[in-house]
Amino acid sequence: MRSVYTAVSFLVAPLLLARIFWRGLSDPSYRFRWRERFSYDLPAAPAVSPVWIHAVSVGEAVAATPIVEHLLDRFPSIPILLTTTTPTGAAIVKNRFSDSVVHAFFPYDLPSVVNRYVAHFDPRLLILMETELWPNLLSRCRESNTPVLVANARLSEKSVARYRRVPSITGAMISAITYFAAQSADDCDRFISLGADPGAVVTTGSLKFDIELPPSILESGQALRRFLGVSRAVFMAGSTREGEEEILLKAFGELRARYPDLLILMAPRHPERFDLVAQLCRRRGYGVARHSRGELCSPKTAVYLIDSMGELPSFYAAADIAFVGGSLVSLGGHNVLEPAALGVPVVVGPYTYNFSAIVGMLHSVGALSIAEDVEALVERIDGWLQSSDARDRAGAAGRDIVMQNRGAAEKIMKIVDKMIVESAASVTMLDTHSG
Repeated sequence: MRSVYTAVSFLVAPLLLARIFWRGLSDPSYRFRWRERFSYDLPAAPAVSPVWIHAVSVGEAVAATPIVEHLLDRFPSIPILLTTTTPTGAAIVKNRFSDSVVHAFFPYDLPSVVNRYVAHFDPRLLILMETELWPNLLSRCRESNTPVLVANARLSEKSVARYRRVPSITGAMISAITYFAAQSADDCDRFISLGADPGAVVTTGSLKFDIELPPSILESGQALRRFLGVSRAVFMAGSTREGEEEILLKAFGELRARYPDLLILMAPRHPERFDLVAQLCRRRGYGVARHSRGELCSPKTAVYLIDSMGELPSFYAAADIAFVGGSLVSLGGHNVLEPAALGVPVVVGPYTYNFSAIVGMLHSVGALSIAEDVEALVERIDGWLQSSDARDRAGAAGRDIVMQNRGAAEKIMKIVDKMIVESAASVTMLDTHSG
């Protein structure tokens, strides 16, 4: 079955290359360093075997932050290779870690590509954030005795059903993984049901609760609020995806009839959509100011477009209410904990399966509301706009949930430390035998 998978992957490879250049038409960053994805023109390998951490995009890179910081502090002599799939993830890595880590784009899962990649960097340990399982990569790690940790691991029932359709591939991947640090007991059970050794599966909670927002975020949020207008209500729509802006603008139109000075902050998830969203808002007749251009947010501005990367927390801190995107369309939702950690009430759409446990926790204490359609969005947001006390209670409840559930990072660090020590001992034994 893996041979079939590999054959199909080779056939699809030209389409992957075409996709890079197609996306590069709207976002040129996709065309930069594209050869790295085929294991060519890679950054120079560190002199010492690195710990390799793979974080697909922005959310995973943010979640990996405490692991990276721990490794830099605990093992300063061991380099870190941090890979991403998306340019937006690469931008986060650059902003957060600068030259303290080596960044490269993740390789396509073709045997020759993966073999060159692993041979080039020679990682001592691979940490996959969440559930990025690639058959050829994991097979190569097994052959080279590279231990693998799946950190912040999660697995939905839908994903379990998909993996069960290819039991031979799934079994080989699962057996190649040394440890699973799962977000919940349900996730643990699902990995075990696919064949994981129960002794290799640990419930650590979600790393996303260990979000560390510096005090300066609150200060920058207050400064932004003064710039946006302290006397008007501000609704933040973060990480919006295609199809969601139309729904949000319909709800916004109804809310503006009740609150004429209401301001919406719109932050599309992907840079290539910034211009499209600006055009959409203007077609709806709204005055738009763009953050990247330093445009003034005047009383006539209805939409303030956050067309930049890495600034969401500050804008969440400036808002009265936050919507988190990827949830009004069937994409599973994005991280709701950033606004919750800042004490901002959260509203989401019905599609939150990527964060179902976290959404459930916040919803149960009234910190988060779920809206199925435009009418529900208007109702939920209006309820919070009417009462500052209700907003404060919801925000405080969300902040408390975040504080109460921290600790995943510490548990994962213990696993990482153990794996590094074990890998070092293994290398020493091999050197001794070879000598």
